[in-house]
Amino acid sequence: MSGYIGRFAPSPTGPLHAGSVLVALASWLDARANQGTWIIRIEDLDRDRCVSGVDLVILKQLSDCGLTSSVPVQWQSQRLGNYESAFKYLQSKNLTYPCHCTRAQILNHILNQSGEGGVGGERARHQSSIYPGTCRSLNHSLRTGGSAPCAWRFKVEPGVVHWNDRRLGPQQQDVSKEVGDFVVKRSDHVWAYQLSVVVDDAISQVTHIVRGADLVDNTARQIKLQQALGYPLPQYLHTKLILGPNGEKLSKQNGATPVSTQRPLECLNHAAQALGLQPRHSSVQEALEQWTQEWAALYSQN
Repeated sequence: MSGYIGRFAPSPTGPLHAGSVLVALASWLDARANQGTWIIRIEDLDRDRCVSGVDLVILKQLSDCGLTSSVPVQWQSQRLGNYESAFKYLQSKNLTYPCHCTRAQILNHILNQSGEGGVGGERARHQSSIYPGTCRSLNHSLRTGGSAPCAWRFKVEPGVVHWNDRRLGPQQQDVSKEVGDFVVKRSDHVWAYQLSVVVDDAISQVTHIVRGADLVDNTARQIKLQQALGYPLPQYLHTKLILGPNGEKLSKQNGATPVSTQRPLECLNHAAQALGLQPRHSSVQEALEQWTQEWAALYSQN
């Protein structure tokens, strides 16, 4: 076994569709190409979105395709104490603060700052995901959260984060300008994706993350948290996406249908072709050889 540890982390909001099978296959191929460990992690923190029993459906779909975890399957819901510990560490370093702002309040603040209507107002709405730091300036003695529901944000210091994506090449983002202070604990007390995924990967000692290109924008935030928590930085490869009829990423929200795994080789072959692989005989071994030739060399160079 090499030092490579990868993972596939689906959310049990519905069965796997063609886009999620693509990511599962890519991460599995990358682990196998590097003689590494492949972990399945069920991201089931958001109980309002998760559907009972779907985690088992997903595991069955993966098993039908021969994509099985190298170690026992992991569930985020079993790690609440780990997220709490990481959060308390960030608090101890004065890197978090409570935020009572609603999305509407953030948007109104940006609109007022812009002083523009019409086109300018629309531009401000597109920028409403950039937190303006309203609650960051509160007196430290008031940062207890109080009795009203509040989110907790990670305090982002200025500076550009640089990283290299194995498929996309050099990447960079100034989180302070393009995102702002971001949420690590939601107002409904659910641990936010950015914190939970970073803690999960550190616990499992994940060295290589293969996931969809729609998640590229999350990388700089996660690197910020990894650095703050003293975690090693994994390598990243963001795959191509399968697009839905509306030209956006195929997802459950835009009508993606569950894949049938009654013919697993056919299912895997479609995913391989979407990744740009061309197994002539619909062979998983051929797909593995092609992935190894194209991508595994990049692992050895990093």
